[in-house]
Amino acid sequence: MKLSSEAQAVMDNLLTRRSVRKYQPTPVPQELLDRIIEAGTYAASGKSQQPWLIIQVTDPEVQDRLRRDNARFMGADPGADPFYGAPVYLIVLAERANRNHVYDGTLVMGNMMLAAHALGLGTCWINRAREEFDTPEWQAWLRSLGIEGDYEGIGHLSVGYPDGEPRPAKPRKPCVYKV
Repeated sequence: MKLSSEAQAVMDNLLTRRSVRKYQPTPVPQELLDRIIEAGTYAASGKSQQPWLIIQVTDPEVQDRLRRDNARFMGADPGADPFYGAPVYLIVLAERANRNHVYDGTLVMGNMMLAAHALGLGTCWINRAREEFDTPEWQAWLRSLGIEGDYEGIGHLSVGYPDGEPRPAKPRKPCVYKV
């Protein structure tokens, strides 16, 4: 079956996106970040409730705190950089009371990763947002931003220009059964 050029571009984007674990220090233009975040807000959500928040972090002081806490939660050296030198972090949180919050927030992360790849940027999903945002310190930080409510951390997304070529995809495991 022959795909339209638009459909082929979408399929290529889906099949070629890879996690990036080394970034150039080049700043990412706000216009590109806005497009990535917008793509995240168009993720599917149960009953279209959109229970998520996306926080863009470029402040070096906040990034340093996130790096240190993330390294601590993963049991790494305090000087480790779990964000791989990315110039931008996007944090996805979702309303804990929403029964689909983890699934909906995960779709936001996926949309943003694919949008960034389509725009020539690299990303990597960084775990431990749940552990971080369950602490009183990070809950207080959310309140300092004017964010009220009970939000669970879904994930962090490191964003930037890749420094080098990502590794090729591993072969796909058989996982489809047709009945």
